[in-house]
Order: sequence, then C-alpha cells, then structure tokens
Amino acid sequence: MDDGAPLAASDSRGGECPRSADRAADPCQFNHGKAHMIGKAHLRREVARFQTPILHKSLSQIATSFGGFFATCAAMYAVADLSHWAALALAPLAAGFLVRIFIIQHDCGHLAFFRARRANEIVGFACSLLTLTPYASWRRQHADHHSAWNDLDRRESGVDIYSSCLTVAEYRALTPGGRWRYRALRHPLVANILLPPLVFTLLYRLPFDMPKSWRRERRMVHLTTLAVAATLGGAGLPLGYGSVAAVQAPVVVLAAIIGVWLFSVQHRSESTRWARHHAWDRTSASMQGATYLRLPAVLQWFTGNIGFHHVHHLNPRVPNYRLQKCHERVVTHCDIPALSFREGLGALRLVLWDEDRDRMVSFRGSAHSRTP
Repeated sequence: MDDGAPLAASDSRGGECPRSADRAADPCQFNHGKAHMIGKAHLRREVARFQTPILHKSLSQIATSFGGFFATCAAMYAVADLSHWAALALAPLAAGFLVRIFIIQHDCGHLAFFRARRANEIVGFACSLLTLTPYASWRRQHADHHSAWNDLDRRESGVDIYSSCLTVAEYRALTPGGRWRYRALRHPLVANILLPPLVFTLLYRLPFDMPKSWRRERRMVHLTTLAVAATLGGAGLPLGYGSVAAVQAPVVVLAAIIGVWLFSVQHRSESTRWARHHAWDRTSASMQGATYLRLPAVLQWFTGNIGFHHVHHLNPRVPNYRLQKCHERVVTHCDIPALSFREGLGALRLVLWDEDRDRMVSFRGSAHSRTP
C-alpha cells in the first residue's frame, strides 16, 4: 500500500467516488451529512493498512530527532560564551527538533510508533524528559480528545481553549464578565504566545486537572518533574546553571508556542464542522472536524506530518511517517478542510461555533449571527 499511484477515492464496490449532488451518500464526501456506513467502513479498512509501524523508520526518526536536538543544543552551548545572540539564533532550529520529539511522544501514546507496548512506553517517557510533558497523563487526556472531538454535546465548554469552543448562543448567554474572560483567554497573544510556555513549564508539573482515581498518572507527573529537575540539575554542574537556563529556556518557549499553534489549528477552519451527538460519528468527524494543514516541506518534516490530521483521526495507530502516503493513496480526493500555512495563522481567530450558519466564526463574525 505504500507505493504506486494514488488510490482513487472509491465506494464500497471499488469504483470511483461519484461526483453527484447527493454528497451525503458519497463515502468520500462528508459535507453537511453522514456518508453511507458501508463507504465509511471501506475508508477505515483502507486507512488501517497503514497502521503497522516500520521499525527502521521509527529508529531513523528517533536518531534524526534526538540527534538533531542534542547537536543543536551542543552548538548553542559552544557559542553561548562568545555570543549570546549567536546561540539564540539557533534556538528555532532546536525548537523544531523538540517539536518533532513531541510528535514521537504523541505516536508512542497512541501505541503507533512501535509494535510492542513496552517500547512505546519507554521511548514516550524518554521524550517527556525533553518536552516537559508527562507521558502517562497526557496520553490518557489525549485519548479523551480522540473519543469526542468536535462533538458539541461531549465537551467541556470554555475549559479546553485549544481544541474546544463555545457556540455563539452559549457565548451570548455568558455574563459580561464571562464573555470578557472567554475573549481574553482566546486572544492570540494570550492563548498562543503567553500561555503555552506556562502550560509546559508550570501546569504540567502538577496533576491539577486529573481525578484522584488516576493514581498512576498522578504519580508519573511527579516522577517526570523529578526526572526533569535531575536532568537539568546534572547538566548545570558542568555547564553552569545560567548557561543551561539561557539555552534551554528559549528553546522550550519556542517549541511550546509552535506546538500549541499546531494543536489549535488542527480543528479550526471556516469549513471545520462541529455536530450534536446524535449527528456525530467518528469517520465524518475525522474528515470534516479535523484539518489538513498544508505546510512547506521543511515545516512538514519538523512537525512530523501532523498536518495530515484528518488521517490521524481516522486511525490514530498510523505512524506519523506513514500519514502522507495514507493521505495520497486513500483520502486525497475526499472533501476535507484544508489550510495553507498562512490560513493556519489566520485560523486562530475562529473561536466560536455558529450553529445557525454551520461554521466556525470569530468574535467579530459572531455579530452577524441571528440573535436567539
């Protein structure tokens, strides 16, 4: 399935998807209606062909990602004494490798990077020491996201500011103070510049949002914090704690901002759809509730192909290095929300779901919605 010409979008009988007005019956089209269940099952079967990890590709990605990160950090330390600005100029490159390491951790959390669960857990935990993201707890919370994304009746309205949103009617029903808080937290400078570093450096150090029944996950949060402290403390002995802070802090800040932006736009566009639970199903939500972010080749490499987010939601067990092939062979003709890099930057303003107009809107755009 990896090689050859793109697989034509097909129905359950193997023919090409009809370009008819009845798009709801088309297994490759999910605009404003459910696809036929047989077509959806066919699509899921085709995607499942790509879910087997390829060991040499997984090992190669570990080598290039960790190797690139450590080599860049070493270069930053080497030039820091000569020029702080020269070291700072390398921070975006190190941050890019750190984002790629986070994608490996993300795949491990889905048991998608290796066939063996133990191998996924070991590598995922190793990644967490650099990403500052507790592996076990983030994996479990992320699984909740995959169970109900873009389902209007299964969300924590107003809590998750990156992958959830209020409807226009819900926003209007808030008190003036509630509307101010909602707008303030979702202002691009706050949500995408100020908060991300705080989330990774401070909030992930405490199990503040986990139920007490998550005993193992709560323990792992503290274990990760201790391991990170030991790692940075050990590095500070020979390198100097000031140098460690001057090198690692800008890298973590930039990587956090990039990672949160990716997570934000993967479910935001003017054509991204939310649905009430009775009309929600996993395949339709994958194709119309997750975006296809078209990035330049170098950015696609550093972000581990996560821009093919519709494929990831169709089957989270597909390793990141197989997402593009899966898209090209299976779903390239399907109707999915697509964003360019520039459009992805603009999508940050889409923070409300307009049920009347069946689209995501900005605060300014919500003024054009009907008043209930």
